[in-house]
This record gives sequence, C-alpha cells and structure tokens, in this order.
Amino acid sequence: MSPGGAPLIAPLIDWPVFIAITVILIGFAAFATGRALATTWRPVWWTVLYCLLLALVARFLHWSLFGGALLSVAAYAIDAAVLTAIGLFAYRVTQAGKMVRQYPWLYARAGLFSWREIAPTEEAGARE
Repeated sequence: MSPGGAPLIAPLIDWPVFIAITVILIGFAAFATGRALATTWRPVWWTVLYCLLLALVARFLHWSLFGGALLSVAAYAIDAAVLTAIGLFAYRVTQAGKMVRQYPWLYARAGLFSWREIAPTEEAGARE
C-alpha cells in the first residue's frame, strides 16, 4: 500500500469492463468468426489466429474507452484465452451441425460437439 492507502498496482482486470467489452462485444465477434470459418470449411487454426487478433482489438478498446492497460501481456493473455475459447466453441458446434446436415446418410449427431458414423445396419433398418 502507498502512504495514502491506495494500492500500488492497479488491478489486472476491471470485471464490468471485461464482461462488457471482451466477453459480450468482442466475444460476439469471436463467435461469428468461428461460425464463419467452420461454414466455409477453413482449418481450425485460422480461428485461433483470428481470435488472437480480436484480443488485440479488445485490449485497444479497454485502453481507449476506459483507460485500461494497453500493453499488458497478462491482460492480453486472458482476453486471448477467453476469445479463443468462444471462437473454438462456435467453430466446433457449427462444424458438427454442418457435417450432420450435409451428409445425413453418413453421419448422425453424437452430442453438441461431435458426430458419429452411421453403421450399415442402422442405415438399412431406417430404409425398411
């Protein structure tokens, strides 16, 4: 503590600003990015790359609108981890849905994130 009683180091995350900017505003962009990349059959690593760039945008908005730390590696890492998780979630959910819708004779849904191959006996039984 400083002599005046104020903390010497500013807190790393201002939670209301983090939720508003990183999770809601830029999180929506990360979700849309994941969906778009899965819809156009792009590789999953593109989602990670674009979410890392979106984390830079989030850091800039924190700094320009609310006076947050622009060049904080720790804050960037937190933003990047959250946005990458949102982007990968959207990518996988979209990819699983697309595989089942586009190839219904080959695959069936096996949860939110995955699909499974339809066994030949299931396919024959469904036709009869």
